[in-house]
Amino acid sequence: MNKQPILLSGSSNLILAQNVCAELKIKLGRMELNQFPDGETHVKVLEDVRGRDVFIMQSIVGQPNHYLFELLIIADALKRSSAKSITAIIPYLGYCRQDRRNKTGEPITAKLVADVLTTAGITNLITCDLHADQIEGFYKTHVDHLHCQQLFVDTIKSCISQDCIAIAPDIGSIKIAERIARMLDTGLAVIKKERLNSFEVSMQLIGEVQDKNVVIIDDLCSTANTLVEAANLCKQKGAKKIIATVTHGLFVGDAIQKIETSALESLFVTDTIHLQSTSTCIKTLSTAPMIASAIKAALSF
Repeated sequence: MNKQPILLSGSSNLILAQNVCAELKIKLGRMELNQFPDGETHVKVLEDVRGRDVFIMQSIVGQPNHYLFELLIIADALKRSSAKSITAIIPYLGYCRQDRRNKTGEPITAKLVADVLTTAGITNLITCDLHADQIEGFYKTHVDHLHCQQLFVDTIKSCISQDCIAIAPDIGSIKIAERIARMLDTGLAVIKKERLNSFEVSMQLIGEVQDKNVVIIDDLCSTANTLVEAANLCKQKGAKKIIATVTHGLFVGDAIQKIETSALESLFVTDTIHLQSTSTCIKTLSTAPMIASAIKAALSF
């Protein structure tokens, strides 16, 4: 039996899919992916997938509704073509920030996404640094939750050799910051935010950064407000070199401009989301080897 996987790609992160194929030494699977004149998505898988293990690469970001539905259509096509298994590789899993109801009348979209993926025929999920670990529990399928911290640790060590401290820029990023702090064998400081009124937020740095090299750690960067405010606060408190690591770089609006004019010297981000703009202070680390290893482990080939 042919154990080589078939890897298909949606349109959100084709470059990452190609890089994963290069790691696996396989060709990207052939598929027609276009739109009808009325805007509806048309898919035709050109590979013989009967009895085969198939993987679909697609990040749900930028145009999340479009990319999610595109993924669902591809999965349905594979299911109807008798694929043995259908694994969605979603490096950035959109809608994860709505993992609970904060107010009456709100949905839990993280659970909804899990349900529709399963309905479409997805049998396994590979993803990177979920916004909240408990989201894995929403899935009835197997979830391979990859953590990108080792990528960052190797880079941090090459940039900062001593007097390093990890910073969690808000309460929600403590867990991921703790992981890197342990791997670096260094201390952890936390920035606590408190909303004073509709227009003002106070920021308190719990920890000492005076004359230290700072690494601000978060799972994602959207508007960059949290990241930039944390960097500027650390600078005010006497930090020396300030860098940051973020798994998912959404960079909404003028986020990159904010970063370039902040106290940050460098921002390291992965390629879970294709970076449309370039910046001298933003450096990309590839998740392709890690994802390829996850595929190999799934197939043992």
